[in-house]
Amino acid sequence: MIALIIFIVTLVLVIWQPKGLGIGWSAMGGALIALAFGVVKLSDIGLVWDIVWDATFTFVALIIISLILDKAGFFGWAALHVARLGNGQGRLLFPMIVILGAFISALFANDGAALLLTPIVIAILLRLKFSPPSALAFIIATGFIADTASLPLVTSNLVNIVSANYFDIGFGRYAAVMIPVNIVSVLATLAVLWAVYARHIPKHYSIADLSAPESAIEDPLVFKAAFPLLALLLIAYFTTESLGIAISLVTGVAALLLMAIAGRWWQGGRDAVVSVSDILRQAPWQIVLFSIGMYLVVYGLGNAGLTAYGAQVLNWLGQQGTVIATVGTGFLSAIVASVMNNMPSTLVGALAIDSAQVPAATRELMIYANVIGNDLGPKFTPIGSLATLLWLHVLAEKDYKISWGQYMKIGLLITPPVLLVTLLALVVWLPYLSSF
Repeated sequence: MIALIIFIVTLVLVIWQPKGLGIGWSAMGGALIALAFGVVKLSDIGLVWDIVWDATFTFVALIIISLILDKAGFFGWAALHVARLGNGQGRLLFPMIVILGAFISALFANDGAALLLTPIVIAILLRLKFSPPSALAFIIATGFIADTASLPLVTSNLVNIVSANYFDIGFGRYAAVMIPVNIVSVLATLAVLWAVYARHIPKHYSIADLSAPESAIEDPLVFKAAFPLLALLLIAYFTTESLGIAISLVTGVAALLLMAIAGRWWQGGRDAVVSVSDILRQAPWQIVLFSIGMYLVVYGLGNAGLTAYGAQVLNWLGQQGTVIATVGTGFLSAIVASVMNNMPSTLVGALAIDSAQVPAATRELMIYANVIGNDLGPKFTPIGSLATLLWLHVLAEKDYKISWGQYMKIGLLITPPVLLVTLLALVVWLPYLSSF
């Protein structure tokens, strides 16, 4: 009971953020209280840190890369290009915006997509003079695709990194399983969004109201460096996994290279367009504290018996066949993530799967189903993921306020069919892949 109370109070503070209290300080406060009450032990700190450090610093490095590219005009250029490629056809622009969001989420993580793409899309919609219902359709699409397209790479979501590290899944193996599944998820998201919002999408818009894509570029040197750097980063992820090099180290090197280019370090900062010091101040350092603090609080829940209960449920699911085991694990993870946020939910699911006594093939399906549930399932509620909270914060700053009631109506309508189709795709694809 003490562990549960500590968790609930910590989660409330993380979501509420009274007087601007950082999520990291709230989580660390909860961890200290858990230590004081003996819910977790000092020895647990090392175990939790070993689980979260790589994911945490990879996330920070990716956000630094994303922020630099955003300041250089990379995402604005991409969005304007997409808007022009839409050729004035609103019903072509809608899927293209969704696909752009999917690529950004895959390469720069779901939080980066929610944080950076949303304001750019809003600016374009204002320029195109879309009506409020039409604008809402595109805004909802950018918010939802950020999470539903965050499956393909280990680095596409903090959840993916934690899970891959916990179960020792290589970058290549993870991509081989999840890229096809992610394609299904994106297509299912687009289909459901289209079914819900097609009537609000304008048939035509004026390209004349759009600026030239090149006008968005603020730092040509960073812009030109972005394409080869991102290509090399992706290659490095695949080639370094066999060497046992941490993903955070690879991503950190890429972030340092981009910082050096943006800051013109070789010429003492002269002619720098992007302020690297400002970027570093904007980086999500609170996530470092949040990761260790919140995961310690959740580890305390595990010590108090939550892991054992979860393992019992998974053991039962594992006896019902692979389809029920996979779909059941995915929806169970989604529900837990929607209630307690997907960051702690991921660890709860991983600990439970690790404790469950199920066949190896079923266990692997459950591992990936837990990832899918924690990537897609948080869209049930506004508190399900940090990406959603960031997205709602960005919308509020742009005077697009969506109440929690409005959000949940949308989330409960869109998420279940997308989650179900994606989990079924996993059931079909993983055994087929493993047969080779």
